[in-house]
Amino acid sequence: MNYQNILKDDKIQCTVCPRECVLSAGQEGFCHVRKNSEGKITLASYGYNTGLAIDPVEKKPLYQFYPASPVLSFGTLGCNMGCLFCQNWQTTKTKADIRLLNKTSPDEIVRIAKNYNCKSVAFTYNDPIIFFEYAIDTAKLCREEGIKTIAVTSGFMNPEPAEEFFKYMDGANIDLKGFSEQFYKKNCLAHIEPVLNTIKYAVNETDCWVELTTMLIEGENDSDEMIKRECEWILTNLGDCVPLHFSAFFPRYKFSDRKHTELSTLLRAYSIARDAGLKYVYTGNLTNIETSATYCKSCNRPVIVRNGYELIEYNLSEEGKCIFCNTVCDGRY
Repeated sequence: MNYQNILKDDKIQCTVCPRECVLSAGQEGFCHVRKNSEGKITLASYGYNTGLAIDPVEKKPLYQFYPASPVLSFGTLGCNMGCLFCQNWQTTKTKADIRLLNKTSPDEIVRIAKNYNCKSVAFTYNDPIIFFEYAIDTAKLCREEGIKTIAVTSGFMNPEPAEEFFKYMDGANIDLKGFSEQFYKKNCLAHIEPVLNTIKYAVNETDCWVELTTMLIEGENDSDEMIKRECEWILTNLGDCVPLHFSAFFPRYKFSDRKHTELSTLLRAYSIARDAGLKYVYTGNLTNIETSATYCKSCNRPVIVRNGYELIEYNLSEEGKCIFCNTVCDGRY
């Protein structure tokens, strides 16, 4: 896990993510937590977190990964993305003293998860790629204790670290923030190609269960054309069975003057994706029972019905098969 290049003049290049920050002695990267300390890249936030919470797995959101199971969630500070619309900006953008945070070792996280009968531990709230070492050490211990691991990530990572990272992840929700390079450059201060590469790798070359989320911001990434291109890319590169969530934006950070996403916008995107041929499409952040249900890809009957994060109907066998037609529902059950 030594993702760095030693350069001349005491500089080090961090190679965990595509920013590949070149850091002088004592300098921190774009993410604010990875820094050049004593001639190597160190993680200032290792062992520190912004709080532990027990969530339903649907909140990640993962709708086809052990539905209704409890998840112990945590994150740290900082982020390697520069999203102007960040929904968690108080922790991702802050430069607060990390020593003021909760300190919880990987061993303690696993112990807490076991004590509260959590099916999984989720690395979330900020991108786990920047607290790579803390996440991986925790994930390894989770594996030893039979606890599943979940990453909620932007997917903005380099290929070699991605290979190491997803080796220890059982489930992931990857943000596909908008389907254009222009959107990523303007609103995320990043690039889309590394994200697409990460998604293709995680879906096609690992055992990790992957679901995708696109948060729709009206006037930015919600055009019919952009949504159609996203769906076409998914079908061509991933197949028709990777779940896609369209979630609502709420005014935050540099986009605090924008209006929140209307349900009608989510429903339009939902219809486009279903018409394109995607089998599992969802809307989120605004409750709508019909478009948050999981439908059998064969008979189209509802196999999981949700009201918000609550399951109100479950029509799958223990093997994850539709009780109406016996078709396997993709996912983990």
